[in-house]
Amino acid sequence: MEKVFFIRAEWDAEAEVWVATSDDVPGLATEAETIEHLSEKLAIMIPELLEANGVPNGQEVPFELLARKFAVAQRLAH
Repeated sequence: MEKVFFIRAEWDAEAEVWVATSDDVPGLATEAETIEHLSEKLAIMIPELLEANGVPNGQEVPFELLARKFAVAQRLAH
């Protein structure tokens, strides 16, 4: 079974971007305004970074993107 590379994405409310990092992909640090754009960037960056760091991989590089965003909901007054 192929190794799945885990990527964390957290919403930076101040900068209004998703920030991605990973312990599995050396040197990975990128951001994007939407989670979809972030995923597209990662599909390009992950294989490039793995190759640059000499990490052996096959034709396909599976990755899992775990996104986290903290928010506050307001209750309606009765």
